[in-house]
Amino acid sequence: MRSLPAPDLWTDALPTATPPPDMAIYQLPTGTYETRAAFAIRGGSFRDKRQFAATAILVQHPNGDFLIDAGFGANVAAHVAMQPRFARAPFQTTRTVREQLDDSGYDRTRLSGVFLTHSHWDHASGLDSLDLPIWMNRGELEYAAKDGDGKVFRAVSPGHEIREYSFEGPAYLGFSASFDVHGDGSLVLALAGGHTTGSVVAFVTLPSGQRYAFIGDLTWQLDGVQRRVERPWLLRTLADSDAGQVRQGILRSAALTELMQVVPAHDQRAYQGIPLLEGAAR
Repeated sequence: MRSLPAPDLWTDALPTATPPPDMAIYQLPTGTYETRAAFAIRGGSFRDKRQFAATAILVQHPNGDFLIDAGFGANVAAHVAMQPRFARAPFQTTRTVREQLDDSGYDRTRLSGVFLTHSHWDHASGLDSLDLPIWMNRGELEYAAKDGDGKVFRAVSPGHEIREYSFEGPAYLGFSASFDVHGDGSLVLALAGGHTTGSVVAFVTLPSGQRYAFIGDLTWQLDGVQRRVERPWLLRTLADSDAGQVRQGILRSAALTELMQVVPAHDQRAYQGIPLLEGAAR
């Protein structure tokens, strides 16, 4: 398994963040689908079956709560059927984001919207059962409107208010531009690009000082960051809009692993330590 060159670890000061004391995050796992490691990471084994996570993150903040991604929706079977035949995989569902919010007693009027790390089906499916604004940048809106992999997004987004944001902030932890959602550094979106035109990394800083980097699909599994390995050539060709940008994003993420918890969207192991919502967020 050939690795990318080791990047220099991040040694500059971390960006300033002043999260409010009652800020918190929770994971909302909505299901998994099966993929062979051979299709997920360069040099992976065909015998190694990986259960790809479809998990949303709830970020609670007194100025407005947000979701990062939406997981599987109520109509996920139809969404899988919309994929090219080669991309369909066996899947299992638990409860949708909406069901988990409601079962916990969470007041959904607190939600200000959802940020998609990107608009592919396994991040957008759950929008079919959520009535809330979708926040997206111009590059991702244009990608989702035209690309074949935006088909599910185009099916589930009608009726949602689209709120466009722009990257008016400075470079952030090696990424070229940023958007500070609350203005306090607690939730910052950084433009990553490469997997899709406007894909982002969502950086979260908690009052405890714990930091997270939700890197979407820069890599599908932790192996990509820990061993600095890309997707196999065929999957890079099929899945990524700019493999070179993805490569740089992997290296930027790898440089941060000693400073924060780096979370590839589809690796269940990466969510370790993030509490489930259940009855905690009333």
